[in-house]
Amino acid sequence: MNRIDVGLFDFDWHHSIYFFIVSPDEQIYLRYGGRDAVSADSYLDLDSFALALRAGLEEHERWLAGELPARPRPPPFFARELERLRVQELERGRCVECHMIGDYRAAARERDGTLDKRREMFRSPDIRDLGIHLDVPQGLVVERAEGAALAAGLLPGDAIVNFGGSRVLTFGDLLYAYDGLDRNAARLPLTVERAGAGPVDLVIELPPQWWVSDIAYRYWSIDPQTHLTIAPLTDARKRDLGFDPEGFACEVTRVNPRADVLKLHDLRPGDVIYSVDGVEADPPVFDCLVYLRLNVSAGEEVDLGVLRDGVRTEVTARTHRQRFRKLGTP
Repeated sequence: MNRIDVGLFDFDWHHSIYFFIVSPDEQIYLRYGGRDAVSADSYLDLDSFALALRAGLEEHERWLAGELPARPRPPPFFARELERLRVQELERGRCVECHMIGDYRAAARERDGTLDKRREMFRSPDIRDLGIHLDVPQGLVVERAEGAALAAGLLPGDAIVNFGGSRVLTFGDLLYAYDGLDRNAARLPLTVERAGAGPVDLVIELPPQWWVSDIAYRYWSIDPQTHLTIAPLTDARKRDLGFDPEGFACEVTRVNPRADVLKLHDLRPGDVIYSVDGVEADPPVFDCLVYLRLNVSAGEEVDLGVLRDGVRTEVTARTHRQRFRKLGTP
């Protein structure tokens, strides 16, 4: 990635494989790639790749015919413009990998106070959380719809052609458009091609915290690690324990042994975390660790309100800042 204009070839830096199909003047026809937290290739196979290549050829014919409107080219941006990446990697003759660009850039924004963790740490929300399940070999054809997508009228066999206001030809296009959605958005417009009905416009009502994704597989130094696994309490159990149903009380279900090795805290399974630095609720966040990740910097200490064996107490936890082949403070 040392010489790549990542201003133009922008994508989620933690995806395992990614293709751009472009015109001779570097207009991007489409993207092919993307993943979920389950697997690096959940949405990748040879059939869908063949569909993407055919779509790219069709877009090229449109470009040759002058039928594709030119899009403004994004400002150029190169890895060397990230000072610490340049000093710590490029000037030492090291290869710059995709995830390093994402992390160094996020770390630079963290330092200068412009980091939006909702947008940059929680990347590529999972469309399955909306109830959209694709027939992967068929590209953007819907296999089944559940939840919010079903309520919006999405049907099996629908082919998604516009997502969030962007024309989409592949899952890579769709996920890039979804990732670019304003994190305060409450609705998601989409258009599908439906057999016998032509194009159909739908609107999905986005659930609370729709932008949260599983980031366990990502290389983030900006993520304040606690090495905990938690489960949010039901509203009924919150009431039983005397907590606000709108709060983010959650039960610790597992403590990674690394927490003890790093001496982060003495939390244990069964503890109920009900506050983070005195805050018990912050709509629409309903997960205590999501709130912590958004409001605490990696490496900082945080005071957690904890219900243990029926007694409320306070536990001071130190978060862990991960490092990925970097020297010095990121």
